Amino acid sequence: MSQPALLVLEDGRSFSGTSYGATGETFGEAVFTTGMTGYQETLTDPSYHRQIVTQTAPHIGNTGINDEDDESQKIWVAGYVVRDPARVPSNWRATRSLDDQLRAQGIVGISGIDTRALTRHLRERGAMRAGISTEVLDPDALLDKVLQQPPMVGADLASEVTTFEPYVVPAEGEKRFTVVALDLGIKSMTPKRMAERGIEVHVMPATASLDEVLAVNPDGIFMSNGPGDPETTEHPTTLLKQLLEQNKPYFGICFGNQVFGRALGLGTFKLKYGHRGINQPVLDRATGKVEITAQNHGFAVDAPIEETVETPYGAAEVSHVSLNDNVVEGLRLTGKDGRVLAFSVQYHPEAAAGPHDSAYLFDRFVELMEGRA
Repeated sequence: MSQPALLVLEDGRSFSGTSYGATGETFGEAVFTTGMTGYQETLTDPSYHRQIVTQTAPHIGNTGINDEDDESQKIWVAGYVVRDPARVPSNWRATRSLDDQLRAQGIVGISGIDTRALTRHLRERGAMRAGISTEVLDPDALLDKVLQQPPMVGADLASEVTTFEPYVVPAEGEKRFTVVALDLGIKSMTPKRMAERGIEVHVMPATASLDEVLAVNPDGIFMSNGPGDPETTEHPTTLLKQLLEQNKPYFGICFGNQVFGRALGLGTFKLKYGHRGINQPVLDRATGKVEITAQNHGFAVDAPIEETVETPYGAAEVSHVSLNDNVVEGLRLTGKDGRVLAFSVQYHPEAAAGPHDSAYLFDRFVELMEGRA
């Protein structure tokens, strides 16, 4: 028989449903993602660390779990919320069910609730702390526990998801460049996309020093996606400033975009409910092209869209904007020599899961290193 479960938000709103995945209790920031596919990549994305993720698509789990699509070594979400879980997975690549995978990794979830109502509530009130429990079914008692949890603002989480030891992803075919990728919560498909372009990728911990980075003699620097508040990520920001002073070509995505912004002297702020899904429209201001992008972020860069900002490294400008809410989705830095030195985007061009509209950004990184060679 299905075991009862309870979801409570920090403003007191509660939803009763049934247990999905492991039993027990979990807490995190309640957010929603609009992707209709790619739940396995979502679950294993380190950017979802300490977040309770709601799927807006009602039917989840129908393709099961396979051994190829994980974006890291484990499931990172703090909790999982679905409306209608598949009773039986049906896909030729599946090796087990999603429910089994959640149980195996101790991920507490809830099913059978009105996820549409929950999503509308989060859109109106904003992402907030929440808890899921199969042990405490009294809303007031669970709310007391939720209110004891730390907020996402001020959370330094990159150090909790980064690799402990450096590792190398070799170039596929002829090696053309060497890149240091700072792991702030990197997804496995990202270095693979660079390796496909002849780049040898040295993935380093978020705590890597300038000497450790330069010892590799990199042609370019990359900073990945990741969780938490960028205002707390002081070391990567300082490191990036030092690398920009040495005219090292830079490419950042998601959290790496926010770190780039802070290195340029710009601010960051928390979005009301964030951008999460694989259907987010973004305008490339240079070309006028609209890209459909995969996104997962709750913070954004505060930069003037129509103005150029002078920085110690050159002139910075907003390169991409969201067509949903005009949030900054990309930055470009022109060095003091008049050539582009660095760029970043707030979304995920590695397309795991997601559309392939933005794959050209890896080619742009290669062109940037070619021009600086």
